Amino acid sequence: MTVRVVALALVLATCACSAPPPPSEAPAAGTTAGVPDAVPAPTAGRLFVTNETGGDISVVDVALRRVVATIPVGKRPRGIRLSPDGALVYVALSGSPLAPPGVDESKLPPPDKKADGIGVVSTKELRLLRIITAGSDPEQAALTADGRRLFVANEDIGQATAIDVEDGKVVATFAVGGEPEGVEMRPDGGAVYVTSEEDSQVSVIDVAGLKLLKSFKVGPRPRSTAFLPDSSRAYVTSENGGSIAVVDARTHTVLDTIKLTGELTRPMGVVTAPDGKRLFVSTGRGKSVIAIDTATDKPVASVEVGDRPWGIAISRDGAQIFTANGPSNDVSILDAATMRVTARVKVGERPWGVVFVP
Repeated sequence: MTVRVVALALVLATCACSAPPPPSEAPAAGTTAGVPDAVPAPTAGRLFVTNETGGDISVVDVALRRVVATIPVGKRPRGIRLSPDGALVYVALSGSPLAPPGVDESKLPPPDKKADGIGVVSTKELRLLRIITAGSDPEQAALTADGRRLFVANEDIGQATAIDVEDGKVVATFAVGGEPEGVEMRPDGGAVYVTSEEDSQVSVIDVAGLKLLKSFKVGPRPRSTAFLPDSSRAYVTSENGGSIAVVDARTHTVLDTIKLTGELTRPMGVVTAPDGKRLFVSTGRGKSVIAIDTATDKPVASVEVGDRPWGIAISRDGAQIFTANGPSNDVSILDAATMRVTARVKVGERPWGVVFVP
């Protein structure tokens, strides 16, 4: 495996973007129990943003660039996924207390296991429909293309759980290493990748056979995975390594490592453009989004988007990118072609995950 150190300074000159605009303070519509009295029909899609400490989801109208609804869902909403038909979003909920690095966990309050689950939210009715039991401390989940099965990372027990969506039954569990986090379905639906922060590895689950195929090592504290649309390659972010592993997604072997520069660059979330030509990576403490050319696996642009961007999403047409910026309680909207921030929208408390709903 070769390691290619990429000098971002060479590309920053081509995207010496101005500071991102301040967050919009436009008020939301009048609400009753969190749902607006008159939610306008979206013209450019919506964002559903999980607010980890707020216990709710902010619904952002992309065209209006403001929150149009707030949906209470439960404790610590983090990972969020859209159903194939766009009718539902699935939200990972956890009753485990926040435990940032350096915290003495023995002094934390006990977890509220009754709060653990996957919340099912209607994107039309803008309300929580039900909660699926999904093992201990769910953090993220992936959904099969037919919408019938969920694969969930259970952070505190080093496990992944496969669940039948309709009846909520657990159909399989897998040991996937300590502190599993990112869960991503390969586009062809054949395999699921689960990252383990503690063990610096990725576990590969066979979707049809419900068996663990392989585990392989990547950089320290892997967070997320994105696949090329043709399922040929995977890209796994390593927060503490400041790097991205390039993986053969058929043989599940690391081909290369993209080493990013910058002392505070911490690769977190990652998404692929619909045409597969670019990869977009949020960098946490680095405050930026980096665009990578997948033909060369080299950065081609970088732009500051806000405080500690983590969750990242892309519009269906690939024209816009969205990041959830936790400490500043806002979402950034980027033009993907120019890599410029066009808006920042205030949402709830500690936004964590974001999905685009056409």
